[in-house]
Amino acid sequence: MGTKDDEYDYLFKVVLIGDSGVGKSNLLSRFTRNEFNLESKSTIGVEFATRSIQVDGKTIKAQIWDTAGQERYRAITSAYYRGAVGALLVYDIAKHLTYENVERWLKELRDHADNNIVIMLVGNKSDLRHLRAVPTDEAKAFAEKNNLSFIETSALDSTNVETAFQNILTEIYKIVSQKQIRDSPDDENSPSNNVQTITVAPTDNSADKKQKCC
Repeated sequence: MGTKDDEYDYLFKVVLIGDSGVGKSNLLSRFTRNEFNLESKSTIGVEFATRSIQVDGKTIKAQIWDTAGQERYRAITSAYYRGAVGALLVYDIAKHLTYENVERWLKELRDHADNNIVIMLVGNKSDLRHLRAVPTDEAKAFAEKNNLSFIETSALDSTNVETAFQNILTEIYKIVSQKQIRDSPDDENSPSNNVQTITVAPTDNSADKKQKCC
């Protein structure tokens, strides 16, 4: 027997990226299990969790992947990004270096992920306002310049965590449903009643071709 969690209209893969220690794992656990672990250890390799939400009467199942931010695990990138339709690019508002590294993470995302991936810049640990090192306006301006959505969150006290995931999943859903309306044939074979697993083709091959030809 299938469980209620198995029933969904869309399945979206969303990845969490950013430096180690910015709170990616706690954002994941807060959204999917409403848990926060103060003793959270650095993620080794990759883990993921799922949660379903309702958007426009449709059930959206989010498969959210969390990866190690440490340099030594960087070899997993292309497999990690494959099929992702959304990304939360996370930094710590109290550590300016994690914000400076956002540019490098963004480049990696552009190199490995699909061109149409929806990206949200997330300033986490907003509860540490007394230690703030990254002005909100500065991060907001960076997001606007790079066509990213932006939000500040706190996995510790739950501030905006729900909103961040709801917003990115809703944005992905709108893009995908608009594309389906444009692409769907006007006949009874239209797949609108079927479950749609939405993934994007990996871009690794095109990168390989570039390397071979140049």
